[in-house]
Amino acid sequence: MSQIHIAISEDIPRLAEALRKKILLSPGFQVVHIAGNGEELLDFARHHKNLDVVLMDIQMPVMDGIEATRKLKERYPQIKVIMSTVFDDDENLFRAIMAGASGYLLKDESPGKIHHSIEMVMQGGAPMSAGIASKVLNLIRLQPSSFDEQEDFGLTPRELEILKHLSKGLSYDQIAGNLFISSGTVRKHIENIYKKLQVHNKVEALQLAMRNRLI
Repeated sequence: MSQIHIAISEDIPRLAEALRKKILLSPGFQVVHIAGNGEELLDFARHHKNLDVVLMDIQMPVMDGIEATRKLKERYPQIKVIMSTVFDDDENLFRAIMAGASGYLLKDESPGKIHHSIEMVMQGGAPMSAGIASKVLNLIRLQPSSFDEQEDFGLTPRELEILKHLSKGLSYDQIAGNLFISSGTVRKHIENIYKKLQVHNKVEALQLAMRNRLI
């Protein structure tokens, strides 16, 4: 299996180096660049087409991480972005998700959690630190419904069950264990759910499901 190419966007050198060391504890990951701000990260992405994942800080000079995420996803939608920050407030969380971030981690996460999150985001998942998932659900609940009539989108009972597990912030492995199926089967069900709902990530799926009272 080829290595996953990762860039770090972080303006504090010691934090960038600490994150780099954590990432490199896994032989499957390669840190190809450390950018000091969002503009530098975008310049690197423009010249290096093999970039897979960006660990993105929020507060940076020149261009912050949320604006950099928005521009990166507009230009290179295949690149996954995980916010890596000390901020877990609702405003930054909401802005990061709306900008296109696929995951949201706090900077004090363990190497194992970071490795798992990178692998998850490459598989189409949406990794989040403990407590962040509940904040996302609270944000979803505050959004006004834009549907006059609820739809079921043709979801099967099993797919609805998996959606309910996702809404609790459970990982693919945890869902698989609860339902006595394999993680691969869970992943396939989630892919089908995304297709039926016509969404691209977990947050969009849960938001649509909540609006239509599917969960």
